[in-house]
Amino acid sequence: MSIQDRLQAVRERVEAAAKRSGRAASEIHVVGVTKYVSTSSTVAALQAGVVELGENRWQVAKPKWDYIHEHKLELPEPIWHFIGSLQSNKVKDVVGRFDYLHSLDRLSLAEALQKQAEKMDASIKCFIQVNVSGEQSKQGLKPEEVRPFIEEIKRFDRVQPIGLMTMAPFELEAEQTRPVFAGLRQLRDQLLQEGGADCPIRELSMGMSNDFEVAIEEGATYIRLGTVLIGTEEDEQ
Repeated sequence: MSIQDRLQAVRERVEAAAKRSGRAASEIHVVGVTKYVSTSSTVAALQAGVVELGENRWQVAKPKWDYIHEHKLELPEPIWHFIGSLQSNKVKDVVGRFDYLHSLDRLSLAEALQKQAEKMDASIKCFIQVNVSGEQSKQGLKPEEVRPFIEEIKRFDRVQPIGLMTMAPFELEAEQTRPVFAGLRQLRDQLLQEGGADCPIRELSMGMSNDFEVAIEEGATYIRLGTVLIGTEEDEQ
């Protein structure tokens, strides 16, 4: 199946999930996770209309970034999302290249982002990562830590928190992930209620290939799709 075919199928599923929850499909950003595929497949995704691209390691993203920018392809300018855990000493690879970071989870990382962004006269939009499920294997702040964290990072004017991100446990039945997604939405709503118009936390990054429809039903505004949309290395052979 081509990326064009996968994209059409995903769009239909997004539309249906949005309709079930009384939302417009236009509210939902589809981030194509290209971290497992080649430069040619990444370009093919752009050509098919997948403009938002997700990577989790700069050394893997670099050849794709270089090719797309050096060849000045007649394609939409990609919007780059850094979707993996980010070490503070790798911030220099991300700021100025990636538009979004989906894994802001500690003050030291916010400080490093601020310093690098000041050097480059740049800024970066961030999702605060929350461990809703409480799994020890998952990274992120506890829900009760999010409000104090938002207050602490207000002093970093180059770090722009726009929403929350979570990862649900992998479940064979997608429906089992619903409490996690509902929990993130409820936390976002609580923050908005407490902070009013001044609260910047409005977006929800949640849902992947196996559970994105449930995530949309629970309020996701950004979904991160790899296998179901971009495919895998095996698909390139």
